[in-house]
Amino acid sequence: MSHIISEKQKLILRVRRLKGQLEAVERALEQEVDCSKVMHTLSACRGAMDALMVEVLEDHVRYHMVNPQAAPRSPEARAASDLIESIKTYIR
Repeated sequence: MSHIISEKQKLILRVRRLKGQLEAVERALEQEVDCSKVMHTLSACRGAMDALMVEVLEDHVRYHMVNPQAAPRSPEARAASDLIESIKTYIR
């Protein structure tokens, strides 16, 4: 978990933005805002959650599956980068 601590503030800020977006959905529903605006806000929430997931997943791959001290050109490092890019493409 030490790798997450180094990125802790950045991750917390992402969570806070996501929380704000979810609260905006709640307010919109309470105020009976137009469906399209609610869907737009929900889409923003999903994007924020996906971005947070990619961030945590990338750290997991780099620190738990591949030695972060490995040479950047090692087969393992290249495979990790390929996996991360594939996941980013899939999630977006």
